[in-house]
Amino acid sequence: MWRKTLRKRASLMLMVASGFAGLGYQIVWSQQCALWLGHESAAVLAVVTAFFGGLAVGAFGLGARVARSARPARWYAGCELAIALWSLLLVAAMPPFGAWASRLTGVQPSPAWQWSVAFLGTFLLFLPATAAMGATLPAMERLLARAAGEGHEGRDETSIAAPYAANTFGAVAGVLASAFWLIPIIGLARTAGISIALNLLCGVVAWVVFPDEAAAAPHVPAAQRSARGTPVLVRLALTGCLGIGFEVLVVRVLSQVTEDTVYTFALLLAVYLVGSAAGAAGYHRWLAARPHDGARTHRLLGALGGACLLGALSLWAAGGLKTLALRALGGGLFAAVAAEAVLAITAFGPATIVMGALFSNLADEARARGVGFGRALGVNTLGAAAAPALWGVVAIPLLGPKIALALLSAGYLALAAPRAWRKPIVWMPAAATAALALLAPPLAFVDIPEGGHVVSYREGVMAAVSVVEDAGGVARLRINNRQQEGSSATFRFDARQAWLPLLLHPAPARALFLGLGTGVTARAAAEDPALYVDAVELLPEVIEASATFVGDSPAANPRFNVVAADARRYVRASAQRYDVIVSDNFHPARSGSGALYTIEHFEAVRRRLNTGGVFCQWLPLHQLDLQTLRHIVQSFLAAYPQSWALVANNSLETPTVGLVGRADASRFDTTAIRERLARAPLPQSIAGIGLEDEFAVLGSFVAGPAALQRFASGAAANTDDRPIVAYRAPRVTYAPDSLPRDRLFALLRALSIAPAELIQPPADPTWPPRLAAYWLARDRFIASGRDVQPSPRVQDILAQVREPLLAVLRISPDFRPAYDPLFAMATALARSDLTGARRLLTELSEIQPARAEAQRAISELETHAASTPR
Repeated sequence: MWRKTLRKRASLMLMVASGFAGLGYQIVWSQQCALWLGHESAAVLAVVTAFFGGLAVGAFGLGARVARSARPARWYAGCELAIALWSLLLVAAMPPFGAWASRLTGVQPSPAWQWSVAFLGTFLLFLPATAAMGATLPAMERLLARAAGEGHEGRDETSIAAPYAANTFGAVAGVLASAFWLIPIIGLARTAGISIALNLLCGVVAWVVFPDEAAAAPHVPAAQRSARGTPVLVRLALTGCLGIGFEVLVVRVLSQVTEDTVYTFALLLAVYLVGSAAGAAGYHRWLAARPHDGARTHRLLGALGGACLLGALSLWAAGGLKTLALRALGGGLFAAVAAEAVLAITAFGPATIVMGALFSNLADEARARGVGFGRALGVNTLGAAAAPALWGVVAIPLLGPKIALALLSAGYLALAAPRAWRKPIVWMPAAATAALALLAPPLAFVDIPEGGHVVSYREGVMAAVSVVEDAGGVARLRINNRQQEGSSATFRFDARQAWLPLLLHPAPARALFLGLGTGVTARAAAEDPALYVDAVELLPEVIEASATFVGDSPAANPRFNVVAADARRYVRASAQRYDVIVSDNFHPARSGSGALYTIEHFEAVRRRLNTGGVFCQWLPLHQLDLQTLRHIVQSFLAAYPQSWALVANNSLETPTVGLVGRADASRFDTTAIRERLARAPLPQSIAGIGLEDEFAVLGSFVAGPAALQRFASGAAANTDDRPIVAYRAPRVTYAPDSLPRDRLFALLRALSIAPAELIQPPADPTWPPRLAAYWLARDRFIASGRDVQPSPRVQDILAQVREPLLAVLRISPDFRPAYDPLFAMATALARSDLTGARRLLTELSEIQPARAEAQRAISELETHAASTPR
């Protein structure tokens, strides 16, 4: 008896460890594959589909042989060892395979070709391991059935519910440990190594603990299996598809409410798995020992249809529920993550509990009808493999989340027998589902400011993209209801992000922009008639929405080419070389963005540069803490040891920092920049964005190579294997520890630059001191804005900024950002205070005698005063 108890406990521990390893692999492989597949819909869904597809192959192909085997312990141990060995091989094979597959996919593949490479490539890559995973649960079921036969116990001893629950609880631990602990600390390869060790341990323990005596397997005639098992197999396949479909739909909707980080996905997946495990455990505890009847299946289907409906209804209240949870839990990282967990539990909890019980019930029913567990598991995972493409790619864009969720709930109810529809547990959820589809508003989250309206809304495969205009006519582009892609009010700053890098190159012929957003940055570059511009944007819906901001479609300019593709894969697969490459300020905490800040990506960009080419990586300091910035700078320095930092604007609320590297690591020539400005098209437009001379261009720099090395000292680099940014950046998103302006001031204090680090020795010996003075004036100018309070009265603003800005101009008369606002305020002041306006203009004229604007304005004021009757 003690031997049987030992084996039972050992089997559950093996299932926990195997589940931990399996989901650990899924988390690791998903991130590794995204590096070469890209983050398009095909790539995101390919790994999930390949995983379930491999499980189905293993359950189908090996499950029957395991069921017939007299030595299931050997099968289980062999499968665990096979998983470990193939996963060990993948640690070394994944990078070269990814490089080959990226080239095979190409720069602009057709959808059919991209989907074929993504789905087939990942399926074949993982197949030996995933097929072995698919056979482990049938092997364990066979071992438990034999152990039950030895003890002649009741039905609950042979139910698959207990090992299924243990395996799923282990998967929960694997997800949470990998995402919150292992990958951030030791990286992807070492995390996979822990899973490999667990598989090896499972194989050895199974070989030692379980006996190797031959035992006869139960035999059921094939004709009987076919006749009696078909209905339950159909239900297993369809419930597998519906169950994963529910996960896909809920995750997609909640991405508009949650922060959509790596932690968000891990939490949602963990809650989904916890519910499934709890349902299986509850079934094992209360239902498995009872005689099986068909009515139980129909009751569970009705309950699941209703539970999915409740989960769908909770999504409409997700925004308010998150706010309430944050108020109750307080501030901080823990509270923010816990609030997302509350949303996941509300949406997933009831439905997944019933899912776990329903799967266990259907597996027992299949066995009662003579269908082996391997076959039952195979059809279930085969249905699950079809779910990501069916619900994520087809249903969401075609039907929208509301109708898709209603259809999914109705799908469960439709599987119940016709006689079950007379019961309230079926017809009541059916009536409620119909009411939801007909009466509920669209399941879309768009925050509309008072007096504003929605200009456009597009529901895509990966995200919802909206353009919202406020009462003042300012339009903002939002992805998943977040204002992170710019607005019509930021044209000046967006255009500067294009022209600053372009003006650093003496004669650019072709430029690449990674990320489109509103399209203003790339379109500003395309105004140069001598420049061909390629822009890469992940979301097709963003490309369509950009017409709202730039006035026409990209096709209107033959020199402006927009590609809907993953930026990282495009850089690796393309053979085109560029004079200037500009990478957008991607939000580092958003899922997938951290891969655009790795050493490997920065090196790939360098390979795309022509000799003398310039690369600028913009970074949103308002979305980054300084420690995360140090990791990114360290990674950039690994690819561009001779690099610099600059600021795109002097904003205190949305400061943007750029890292600049050159393919040949040479310094900049002031004469070449002056000549570039003289030849630049639309000089008034360039001057209008504050780049009127070489001082304005080079005066944007804040750090040289030495300062950047000091700033990044001690910080680990962000790499493909150790994605530090993806796991650290969410902290400032969940719980900011400082204001953006405070980070900017702290950064400027930590950085420094000398003219000799940036420019080649100029012919004019006065130029380096003037540039150094300009940098000092810029820092004082930024600091002077710290305490300025906005006011509609010119006199109030002038009283606050007059002396600080005049002091800045005394440091550097070349510093136009201080001169221009004072001149504008003096002109406006002349309407009410001629004496005060004349005094200010006189001071400006004395500080900058070379400029004629102030002296001309004084003359006009005197002429106006003389002609005005006293």
